[in-house]
Amino acid sequence: MLKRKIGRLGYEGSVVMFGAASLGSVTQEEADQSILYALNHGVNHFDTAADYGDAEVRLGPIISEVRNDIFLATKTGQRTKEEAKEEIYRSLERMRVDSVDLLQLHAVGTIEELDKCTAKGGALEAAIEAKEEGIVKAIGITGHGHQAPVTHLEALKRFSFDTVLLPLNYYMYSLVDYRAAFDALMAEANSQNVAVRVIKAIAKAPWEEGQERNYATWYEPFDRQEVIDACVHFVLSFPGIAGFASAGDIHLFPKIVDAVERNGSMNNEEAERILSSISGYTTIFGSPTSIA
Repeated sequence: MLKRKIGRLGYEGSVVMFGAASLGSVTQEEADQSILYALNHGVNHFDTAADYGDAEVRLGPIISEVRNDIFLATKTGQRTKEEAKEEIYRSLERMRVDSVDLLQLHAVGTIEELDKCTAKGGALEAAIEAKEEGIVKAIGITGHGHQAPVTHLEALKRFSFDTVLLPLNYYMYSLVDYRAAFDALMAEANSQNVAVRVIKAIAKAPWEEGQERNYATWYEPFDRQEVIDACVHFVLSFPGIAGFASAGDIHLFPKIVDAVERNGSMNNEEAERILSSISGYTTIFGSPTSIA
């Protein structure tokens, strides 16, 4: 399993992050099988959130037993200090652990949301306090949508976040404005040694009305191995990317792991040929507005 350093934290994490959103509505047996598959394939980077359904609870039985062997990240979507602090402690209890390696302010994809988190009495104060208490080792920020790169660039000016987590895939990077904003964020993150971690690597398009939904993801994912291979190759072609989160369905996880394990067998030209020829490939976040 390919590993990369998680920014200034120095941890050698698997480039594929076990995206525990996939555990939100599965049985404990299904969750255990998926977690064990990850561990057996060298995945040591686990990323969950307080609002991923039962994900933290499903992680608990196994993760608590291998806690010292993995990098464990969770998120709080609360915006006030008091509510965020309560949620952080709840996450530890649900996962049966004493601390997490990374606590992220969740779904901060606009300046408006960033303002809430960084205001006096905001969620950032809870994260800082939790780090001082030793229950959180590092602090990050996440965001969805087309505004995320600009928002996170501003976030790095306000606070020394250790990580950022935002969307990246072939289609989104083909959008001129998104590419420019993402590149600007990457440059600043690299200068501060902030780990850039990404999501939605294999997202194809929003589900169409009436379309049969074969996966638990809220968008239509790619499921052909060749296309997943190309998607994974694309995000890993960015040397500054510390890792990418797997899609939110346990049935896609083995294909994603396979793509990482075979990553060296595909070149940039082949990935470009595959991804540029896909019909119906678009953004899952709606029509992009100006992000200048």
